Amino acid sequence: MSPLSPADFLPTDLSTALLVGRAWRDAPHAGPVLVAVRDGEVIDITHAGPTMADLLERDDLLEVVRHAEGDSLGSVDTLLTNSLGATPSAPYLLAPCDVQAVKACGVTFAVSLMERVIEEQAGGDPARAVELREELQALIGKDLSRIVPGSEEAMALKEALQSRGAWSQYMEVGIGTDAEVFTKAQPLSSVGFGSPVGLHPSSKWNNPEPEIVLAVDAQGRVKGASLGNDVNLRDVEGRSALLLGKAKDNNASCSIGPFIRLFDAHFDIDTVRQARVSLRIEGEDDDFLLEGESDMREISRDPLDLVRQTFGDHHQYPDGFMLFLGTMFSPIEDRDGEGQGFTHHPRDRVTIATPALGALVNEVGRSDQLPPWTFGIRQLMRHLGQR
Repeated sequence: MSPLSPADFLPTDLSTALLVGRAWRDAPHAGPVLVAVRDGEVIDITHAGPTMADLLERDDLLEVVRHAEGDSLGSVDTLLTNSLGATPSAPYLLAPCDVQAVKACGVTFAVSLMERVIEEQAGGDPARAVELREELQALIGKDLSRIVPGSEEAMALKEALQSRGAWSQYMEVGIGTDAEVFTKAQPLSSVGFGSPVGLHPSSKWNNPEPEIVLAVDAQGRVKGASLGNDVNLRDVEGRSALLLGKAKDNNASCSIGPFIRLFDAHFDIDTVRQARVSLRIEGEDDDFLLEGESDMREISRDPLDLVRQTFGDHHQYPDGFMLFLGTMFSPIEDRDGEGQGFTHHPRDRVTIATPALGALVNEVGRSDQLPPWTFGIRQLMRHLGQR
């Protein structure tokens, strides 16, 4: 595996980036705290929260992050280094969100739409994927990325595919009026930079999903963005869309980090729209290497449209929410045998990166063998009450 350097995990324009997150610190306040990165130091600003949801609601958010006083937990390089590995040493980074809902949008890129249809029609069998991919490309016969979801052209294609018996529930959310928005993880269950991510033990066909994650407050305002890995079980979801919960929400199956970068004069929603998110998978047991990219310029639905489809008169989030925007990356390279496609091995190292947000690094393990999730909302409330 390639060597890791803390400098690679931070935004390339670190001097102008406003970064907030969460960390686990030692006594006397052992437990999770809110932090800001300032001049290379990680500052405990929990008094300005006390939760990340509270902090993101503040009208003076940017000023607080720039100037709030607090204990220094050390250099940001030290916390990044402390966070790597199965047994991190305090202080180390946690997922930057806490009580927010964690939502995700699926099938937001034409490439991933095709792969979801293949999963469905393969019934979770990776051996059928190559043949189905060729059949579907021949049948559809057009570039789906050029079709605006919900448009007249999209509805005409829907009718044509329905008449040939080729319509799919994934096509419905890919080019139809309504986006797919689902609950990826429970509040406080996401893992952060350096922590292992988990695969359900029953899965034999799976992959990481490198995504940008928006941080949205209770008013529906996007306050910043982070990186995320929506661990994806292609065989489980491919058997039935009704297994989406089993496929998506498992112990350590959601990673977000390393920080939330706040929107300001140097970073905004247009930066997100132009971002290219890279993915690097390095095998520990077979020296496998796979690299790819998800180009946000190719997204089928605008990020703010996805926020509007998630939040509004029909659905409120009093604690705010984190929103995964989807990915165009669907690895199909054979790893274990011809026609088998890609699947994770234990100890794979996954690096998701984009210059404005830095890099999110996690190793892969099994959900039933990783540390169980035990720190929930009641535990957080007890901790805050003791500070």
